[in-house]
This record gives sequence, structure tokens and C-alpha cells, in this order.
Amino acid sequence: MAMATKPLAEVPAWRFPRLRPSLPEAHRTVAVPVGASVWRKVLAFAGPGYMVAVGYMDPGNWATDLAGGSRFGYTLLSVVLLSNLMAILLQALALRLGLVTGRDLAQACRDHYSRRVSFVLWILCEVAIAACDLAEVIGSAVALNLLFGIPLVWGVVLTSADVLLILLLQQRGFRWLEAFIISLIVVIGVCFGIELLLAKPAIGAIMSGFIPRTEIITNPLMLYIAIGILGATVMPHNLYLHSAIVQTRDVADNPAATKEAIKYATIDSTAALLFAFFINAAILILAAAAFHTSGNTGVADINDAHRLLTPLLGTTAAGILFAVALLASGQNSTITGTLAGQIVMEGFLDIRLPPWLRRMITRLIAIVPAVIVTALYGERGVGSLLILSQVILSLQLSFAVIPLVIFTSDRRKMGAFANGPLLKATAWTVALVIAGLNAWLLIGTVRIWVA
Repeated sequence: MAMATKPLAEVPAWRFPRLRPSLPEAHRTVAVPVGASVWRKVLAFAGPGYMVAVGYMDPGNWATDLAGGSRFGYTLLSVVLLSNLMAILLQALALRLGLVTGRDLAQACRDHYSRRVSFVLWILCEVAIAACDLAEVIGSAVALNLLFGIPLVWGVVLTSADVLLILLLQQRGFRWLEAFIISLIVVIGVCFGIELLLAKPAIGAIMSGFIPRTEIITNPLMLYIAIGILGATVMPHNLYLHSAIVQTRDVADNPAATKEAIKYATIDSTAALLFAFFINAAILILAAAAFHTSGNTGVADINDAHRLLTPLLGTTAAGILFAVALLASGQNSTITGTLAGQIVMEGFLDIRLPPWLRRMITRLIAIVPAVIVTALYGERGVGSLLILSQVILSLQLSFAVIPLVIFTSDRRKMGAFANGPLLKATAWTVALVIAGLNAWLLIGTVRIWVA
């Protein structure tokens, strides 16, 4: 006799009840004005998008953008643009998941998949966070070395102070942490705005760089750097982070309020990521204008870029601005990376630890490998390691993107807020493009090893 099956409509959306919210110490701590003007609501929701955006302009991006711009000129600007458009879509899905279900992506995975699959996804995510933190920590250490002459190893150790900074700012409210992040983003933007004025890039050449070219796929080195740019731009841990921190807004529990929250949170996210696109494009344009056109096509190391900017642009301010922006970028990214590590560990494992201890553990996951790497390789190996870390990020990306698309397309989990046919098709196209590029990279790498 065939077993009776439960009708689809009666299958529960989630296997387990949500026992506690994501980031409980900050959950719904930011008030949202009711009946206020559009601009007041835009300001109320402004913040989480910029905290996510810092991951799209971290030192890993610098390494891949510098390598792409110095070696191939403006050609890879199309990859930067495409990656940013993918990021805007995926982050919109992440915030939608958090606001509609009240779960972050890690909690959703833990509920949806078996314990074994969830554990594997957690390990993969921790690898991605470690790779990302490696880039951020090393970037901050390099900046401290360039500005103050602090040895790289000691610079790496000093970056662990961000744990104390997060606790201090969050004690005053989550808005203080957001304000600090946005302030550092402004510093980065101002520095690169001045750098571009000094470099005087050709507008026509810049515009031509946004036209995709087949050589990006046929040239193995160009493809390697392009996938590094993709991994540096669309970061897996940012999807977990965004689905959690949008829940810091005190949104009423009804469909109308949720719909409004999605609208304003998407505006915040899109605006922030467009600013991140400006920063990434500016780094690549600066590398193309200052290095590629002068014949310095092998610049992929941040130290080399800093050393060459002053003589090429004719002022010592160029090198100083570059280092200041790097420090702001690295410190910003380590803060948000630490938060992402906390969210992932809590969501997948449901570990109950004091906030300071959770953040110290996630920071040590990055600090220990970074100290070993810098001690072994020193300055000369930093550039290659930064690019490699971004390729590792890209390889992990599908394991976050595919569950996100599955959950946000499931009407049982999302109700009326599930992805429509067009959005679903676009999201799956992005997921398949990312998976396909990663497969291409792996095949190419294996061929090189075999040869």
C-alpha cells in the first residue's frame, strides 16, 4: 500500500521553531518612524547596506583590481561592473530573506538541510571567512607598515583590537557602529577621488573598458584575475551578514511593514553597492592609468603600487592617500568580517557564548593564519596571497548563493514575498554563471598542474 503524503500546502515551511533571533544583542534596536517622510525612512534604513559594502572594497579587491588594471589596462572594468550587478541582486535577496523569515541565511540552512550538510556548509563558510579575513588583516598590516613602519607581523596582531572596538561601539548602540563604518567609507572615497584627479585617466579608454570582450574567457591569466575580481566583489559571508543585520530595524510584524522594509533596505543596499563599484572601478582605473600606460604591467603587489604612485603621479600625497585608504578599508572589513563570523557560527552551530568570546574566536581564525603567512612570506608574497584568497572566496560562493536562491524562491518559506518568475530566472542565471566560471577555473588549474 502506498504511503499517504502530506499535501504541499500543509508541509511546514520550517522544521524547527526559531528559538532566538540573529545577533540577539542588536535585534530590533533601531527604531523605524511610523508615518514619517520618505527621507526619514530612507535614513532609518540606511546603514546595513554600507556595512555590507565595505566587504566589496576590502584589500582583497585592491589586489585583484591592481593586478587586472596594471596588466590588462581597462579591459576588466566590464568584469567589475558585472560583478557589482550580481552583488546588488544577491544582497537584495539576502535582506529579503532576513526581513521576511526572521532568520539569517545560516539559520535557514541549519533548518532546511540535514545536520551533516549544514556542518559541511559551515566549514566551507568558515574557509571563505578565513580567506577574506586573511586579505583584510594583511591589508591593514601593510597599511600600518607603509604609514608608520610597523613590521607586518605586529601589524597583523594589532588588527585584533577591532574586537574591542566593536564591543565599545555596540554598547552605545548599533547605529554608532554603522556611523563608524560609513565614516571610514567616506575616507576611502575621498582618497580615491583625489587619486583619480592626479592620475588623469583617459575617459574614452575607461568607457571602452566596460564593453565585455571574449579574450577575458580565452586568456587563462585574465580569466584567473577576473574570477578573483568576482570572488572579491561578490562575497559569500556578506550574504550571511546582510540577512542578519537588516533585522536590527524594529519593523512591525505585518505584510505592509515588511514590504516597506524590503523597499527601503533595498534602496540602502543598492546605493551602498554603487558606491563600492566606484571604489573598485577607481582602483582598477588608477592601476591602468598609472601603471599599465607607463609599462609597469607586473604590478600586483600593494607595496609596489604604493612605491610607484609617488614618482608616477608626481606628488608624495599620492602614496600617503593610497595607504590611508588601505588602512580604512582593511579596518572596516575586519570589523564586518568579525560580525559575519559570529553570525555564521551562531546560525549553523547554535553555540551560546558571550559576545566578546564569540568575536575573539572568529578573529583568531583569521589572525593565526595571517601571522603564519606574513612570517613565512613577508612583503613579497602578500600580493599573490591576496589574489589567491579572493579566488578561494569565489570557489566558496556557490555554496551560499544556491541555498539563498532556493530559500527566497520557496513560496512556503517566503509567502507572497517569494521571488517572481523573472527574478527567479535572473537569480538562477547568476548562480549558474558563478558556478560555471568556478568550474572553468578549476579545469584550467588542473590542466596547468598536469602539464
